[in-house]
Amino acid sequence: MSGRSSGVHGIALVEAAQTAGRTKNTCLSAHYARIRTRRGPRGAAVAVGHSILVIAWHLLSTGEIYTDLGGDYFEQRHARQRRLVAQLEALGHKVTLEPAAA
Repeated sequence: MSGRSSGVHGIALVEAAQTAGRTKNTCLSAHYARIRTRRGPRGAAVAVGHSILVIAWHLLSTGEIYTDLGGDYFEQRHARQRRLVAQLEALGHKVTLEPAAA
């Protein structure tokens, strides 16, 4: 694939990501909003474009149908984490969260 055609595909992914960022109550729009606060709109569009590409690869390789996780997916995930930490602390444990090694 030439550099020119891959650039066109990259532009299409970024445009799709910007559109996904404008949708309401979807996982990709929540993802865009979270990243935009740290990296700005261009960085968020590139990151969400990457997520779209990963989702497409997964769907094509497994034959699954896309199911959106919802606009509150990230909030629910963090609420679950806080709840689990609170349960451990209630049992008398001191909890320190660290990112997992890659």
